[in-house]
Amino acid sequence: MKLREIAHSRTGDKGNISNISVIAFDAKLYPLIVSQVTAARVKALFAGIVAGEVVRYELPNLAALNFVMDQALGGGVTRSLALDAHGKSLSSALLDLEIEDTFGDTDRAP
Repeated sequence: MKLREIAHSRTGDKGNISNISVIAFDAKLYPLIVSQVTAARVKALFAGIVAGEVVRYELPNLAALNFVMDQALGGGVTRSLALDAHGKSLSSALLDLEIEDTFGDTDRAP
């Protein structure tokens, strides 16, 4: 299944840093997301876009993860011609990540 079937996202960017939060539709799905949406996997997904470090922060009380990606915006939003690399586009790409339903037939949000 796609990550977008069990989570949504919020984004932001500041300078050359992109910030993507992934929030589970249901807190029961948070452990599944934590186990499969790792900093290494996000870094690999954005290999041609993110030149710097990807740091994952866990927010279990919100059933959310926050990824901070350095050197991700081609020098910054106002300096880059790569509009597709800005936060909202990156979050859409992240939500296309394939997730294996290791919990078995997970109830999915509409």
